[in-house]
Amino acid sequence: MKSLLTRAGSLRFRLLAGSLVWILAALTLSGFLLADLFREHVSTRLQAELRVQLDQLTANVEVGVDGQPRLLSELSDPRLRKPYSGLYWQVDREGTRGAQGVGVLRSRSLWDTVLAVPADHLDDGQVHVHHIGGPDEATLIMMERVVRPAESPDLPLRLIVAVDEQTMEGPVRDFVGILILALCILAAGLVAAVFIQVWAGLAPLRRLHRALDDVRDGRRRALEGHFPDEVRPLVDAFNAVLGRDAEVVKRARTQAGNLAHAVKTPLAVLANAAAEEDSALARLVEEQVGTARRQVDYHLARARAAAAVQVPGVRTPLRPALEALLRVMRRLHPEQVLSVEWSGAAGGAVFRGEEQDLQEMLGNLLDNACKWAASRVDVNVSMNEQGVVVRIDDDGPGLALTARQAVFERGVRADEQVPGSGLGLAIVDDLARLYGGEIVLDASPRGGLSAVLRLPAG
Repeated sequence: MKSLLTRAGSLRFRLLAGSLVWILAALTLSGFLLADLFREHVSTRLQAELRVQLDQLTANVEVGVDGQPRLLSELSDPRLRKPYSGLYWQVDREGTRGAQGVGVLRSRSLWDTVLAVPADHLDDGQVHVHHIGGPDEATLIMMERVVRPAESPDLPLRLIVAVDEQTMEGPVRDFVGILILALCILAAGLVAAVFIQVWAGLAPLRRLHRALDDVRDGRRRALEGHFPDEVRPLVDAFNAVLGRDAEVVKRARTQAGNLAHAVKTPLAVLANAAAEEDSALARLVEEQVGTARRQVDYHLARARAAAAVQVPGVRTPLRPALEALLRVMRRLHPEQVLSVEWSGAAGGAVFRGEEQDLQEMLGNLLDNACKWAASRVDVNVSMNEQGVVVRIDDDGPGLALTARQAVFERGVRADEQVPGSGLGLAIVDDLARLYGGEIVLDASPRGGLSAVLRLPAG
């Protein structure tokens, strides 16, 4: 449910919102329609019952020899004998709307109440239905008919039966309550089904996301796994792009290597020729050849790193590369004490990049520290949210604050008396930046210089 309904641009949000709107609209419309149909059904049944009562009343009314209407027998429904039961009948004299003509006969259920009936015109046998007021301010549904008794056809009778409207409204309310509960349960089931359907339908995209993470972090070189037919073309296209990029990078690196080889060969010839002579020109040529070689090495390393950064899935374990470099440094600088400490889970740290570039950066930093250290160089490897952190401390003279940024410039050396090209830290800085990392120089607790290299983790 995380951020499920908070992002309008989310595909999950669109699918769920659209489904929920349609479910709500459909169930609401269905609820109103079913309630209306049930009300119509109850009303039809109620009017049918009133018609039965009206027919019974018609069959049992006659006019006596005294000209007064009377019942041959009581109607069958017991509610008509219970005061204010909700079911009533009444007989009026049609054409005589005075007090003496209204309610000349009425059911016991009316007690001392007389129904006030609208004075509308009815043909013989015609039936009308009205809503009128009744006892206890109740609203009644009334059905009436005019008949002409055979004994006195000139004095027609208006026969009336009525029932309390609550007789219909009560069942309708009960039905609507049950209907709302049923629709709510149905809505909950449909919403759950929609959530499950969306979750299951988007599962391939989650797998695709994890596969992309694997490629980005270097665990895979291509998207792998089973994907549905709708997603498979995207996976195939992406893998094709990855393959084409890898081929382009490989070709570019090969061309860079060929170019470097083509340049180094004549430089080697010039260097050998200059070494055979002892003159100012020979020394100048030898110096310039050395400078050219260093520039070729620098730009070749930078081009190689720039190409490697574009290829996803490249990763290098830190421990083997660092331990190999430490063995080399111990042979090159046997007078130094080299120690390494792995903090926390850093022993399994992985650099998201080429092994050659990692060796280039760490090798330059370790060589620089060993050249300047009095007796000891300490290496600490740790990990944080930003990636891998390698800290190299020496106990040498250190470096002034104003000079720490300058040594990152190409060809700048902290001390011309110490052997070097002045390109080591510049190469480290360029490579670290290409990979999204950084190199920072600081004062070491041992009194010398501390070089902190931060690199992305794989």
